[in-house]
Amino acid sequence: MTTVTVPASTVDKNLDTASASVVSEIGRTDGKASLLLAFHGAVIAGLASVADKDLPTATKVFGALAVLALGAAAVLLLLVVRPCLRGDDQASFPHWARLDEDEIRACMDGDSRAARIRVLSALAVRKFIHLRRAVDLSLAALALLTLAAAGLAL
Repeated sequence: MTTVTVPASTVDKNLDTASASVVSEIGRTDGKASLLLAFHGAVIAGLASVADKDLPTATKVFGALAVLALGAAAVLLLLVVRPCLRGDDQASFPHWARLDEDEIRACMDGDSRAARIRVLSALAVRKFIHLRRAVDLSLAALALLTLAAAGLAL
């Protein structure tokens, strides 16, 4: 197997690019989650306004299941925007917040970009998984609301 040595300047550039890319992805998940949370709030408020109406049983059942799905999706979206403050690694600000100035200087002695990329990438993946599941639940809720509306037509 042949190994290729990459010049240090290329590695530096790639580390900087990767770090910026992961930070951007985290921002994207937070933005999407915020938008979806607003959407869910509006839909749940709209459903709450008809909760006391005399509706067919099928409509009430499908509507209740839709509200449960929307509620579960909202929980996942809140987990997306919930700050992660564990700091159990040496490449994040929660860790640095526990250090004094000399310990921070010692942490800065080496290049921690690769560790930072690893930590942020794991965070981004976790956020995207929650976001994906929330979207899946939202789609299920929309299907249930369609069935609830069909129950009104019966």
